[in-house]
Amino acid sequence: MRAEGDAGPYGGAPGDLYIFIDVKPDSRFRREGPEIYSNVEVSCVDAILGAEAAVTTIDGEVTIKVPPGSQPETVLRLKGKGAPKLGEKSARGNHFVTLKVRVPEKLSAREREIVEELRAIRSR
Repeated sequence: MRAEGDAGPYGGAPGDLYIFIDVKPDSRFRREGPEIYSNVEVSCVDAILGAEAAVTTIDGEVTIKVPPGSQPETVLRLKGKGAPKLGEKSARGNHFVTLKVRVPEKLSAREREIVEELRAIRSR
């Protein structure tokens, strides 16, 4: 901040004031400039059929739509939900959400039967 510092040693004009800001890292996010990156876990069924998922942003929780047929590592953009852009009033970066598709490790007998039936239908 220009001319907001202490006066010079011999009564001269005030110097500039420098402010240093450290941003504390948050394990839920990764930041690159004004862009924010995070992950959201969805079930394989939600990835196939589409669903809604809750995503934590720097402004709080929002709901996103997971499109039907989403593939693992699909990246969805939340426009204007990133960090403020320095020097630009009300301009913000984007928040990018990577879908982490969760495949169950164990299935019940009924779930296995349904998946086997799906495989049979898809192989025709």
